[in-house]
Amino acid sequence: MISAPALKGGLTMRAQVAGTARLVLFAGELALRRAVTALERGPFSRWRWPGSTPERLVIAPQDIRTTDPTIAADIYAGLYAFAGKMVETGGRSPFDMPSPSAEWTRALHGFSWLRHLRAAENALARQNARALVADWIAQEAHAPPEAYETENMARRVIAWITQSPLILKDADRAFYRRFLRSLVRQVRRLRGRQSDAVDGYPRLLAAVAVGVFALSADNQGRLARQAGLRLEQELRRQILPDGGHISRDPSVIADLLTDLLPLRQAYSNRGVNPPQALIVAIDRMMPMLRFFRHSDGSLPHFNGMSASHAGQLATLNAYDDTHGRPVENASHSGYQRLEAGGTVILMDAGPIPPVGVSQKAHAGCLSFEMSSGPNRFIVNCGAADDPRWHSAARSTPAHSTLSLEDVSSGAFLDTPRLVRRLGSVMIDGPRNVPVVREDRDDVIALVASHDGYSGRFGAIHERRLVLRIDGGEIVGSDRLSFAGRKPRHDRFAIRFHLHPLIRASRTAGGDVLLVAPDGEAWTFTCGLIAPELEDSVFLSDTLGRRKSLQIVLPGRARVTPEVAWAMTRTAEGQRGRQRGRDPRLGPDLFAGS
Repeated sequence: MISAPALKGGLTMRAQVAGTARLVLFAGELALRRAVTALERGPFSRWRWPGSTPERLVIAPQDIRTTDPTIAADIYAGLYAFAGKMVETGGRSPFDMPSPSAEWTRALHGFSWLRHLRAAENALARQNARALVADWIAQEAHAPPEAYETENMARRVIAWITQSPLILKDADRAFYRRFLRSLVRQVRRLRGRQSDAVDGYPRLLAAVAVGVFALSADNQGRLARQAGLRLEQELRRQILPDGGHISRDPSVIADLLTDLLPLRQAYSNRGVNPPQALIVAIDRMMPMLRFFRHSDGSLPHFNGMSASHAGQLATLNAYDDTHGRPVENASHSGYQRLEAGGTVILMDAGPIPPVGVSQKAHAGCLSFEMSSGPNRFIVNCGAADDPRWHSAARSTPAHSTLSLEDVSSGAFLDTPRLVRRLGSVMIDGPRNVPVVREDRDDVIALVASHDGYSGRFGAIHERRLVLRIDGGEIVGSDRLSFAGRKPRHDRFAIRFHLHPLIRASRTAGGDVLLVAPDGEAWTFTCGLIAPELEDSVFLSDTLGRRKSLQIVLPGRARVTPEVAWAMTRTAEGQRGRQRGRDPRLGPDLFAGS
């Protein structure tokens, strides 16, 4: 099973100093932002609103998230199921009920579930939606802290505005005014908190929410211009040239597109030119979303990505009018894609993200996922919704890569007092991740290395992957080098986590046979180390945690500094063995490079 290794004891003095320096810089930046925000909330705050208070909403941007009318029926019956927890209200307001978890509270107060009431398309759903919004407004001053977290507040503002036809149809004037005044109060808070909001997606979502309000309310031209400038600033800073996000989290791409596409349409509906950065960001992110998609349409489990939402991805795919082959070398984001003959390999080949956006980053450098047709074979364990699994999910052993001495290749802030102030940020990890790629007529070859173990053990991990052009064979190798030193700590394990639907069994020759539900089969082979099958856990399934298996190649670097392995479709494997193919073909491709 995967475990969360202790990281504090593994850092060398040099790594500790470097991590402390980055942490001090981040804490100083955070303190400065909070000081600016406190000043903005001071005696001059009453001049912060640019223009008069709106009298009405003139448009309602579309919410393109998928809907489920059965959830509307559950809500009407007083059943609120969020984040794996269910609360039955028994006729009381859900906002008066004890919360089973912080994630449940965030989901309730985020109001994204209003879209399911809209899907019911009846007067009862409209009355229910209006009553629930009225309940929230009545307890607004006493809402829990989770309700006023910047990201959650932004979600609520967007949800209220996009679902305003549902909420406001047949509403009396008094409720309409209470609704608008509450929206204005929340948007004021968002504008005041933009500077010290958690960096990355939360800060960008706050800018989107202010922009949505400014475009939807009447007489907000000045606010719309200010919101557009702020949005443009954040998009230029956060969206990389290849369309990735600075956090390196694939899920952020899908979430941002879900928010930005309706915003772009709102600009069009109001006859206002959208910020150029908005157009550029969407044009870059659409191909990047295709880059991350497996053969079955799901996204890989890197750096905070949890379960894929098929409906959301299908909707975004419908907006993509460039249905060509995705880019395969996303060097700015630090990822590589190898695709041939229906086989897809996605590999994390980038350094750790900036400290301020690393709250969800994982120590999975050089890990990869592999799919063939509709089947995912090799995966990472994925992000965990359960806080008890957060540390384990972020550790290197939870990824399909090599771990040295059961220690992660990155270190995370774990001092409780500092975590409360700064978040569980990543303070150390791979900084230098060189990549060489060759796309040939017969194979796609990739070699990459990282220095995440250099500070602690003086080791460099190098991984080489070769995908045959017909997609039927993958040849790989993992090598540890210690710069000429005799290593004192050299015990490693190379892990290949399997999707829960994959059945794995040993063959008579000591290989591992992998069989998908539709009968597709691959053989995993390693000539130097006998593959072991161990228990694992898949943390990012839509049904929750699921048991799975992992292939493990354990060894000592002083005995086997380089381990070659191969995966072959069963029929292709037979032909390969008859021809006497050498599983060390992959490393030889880069000889002399």
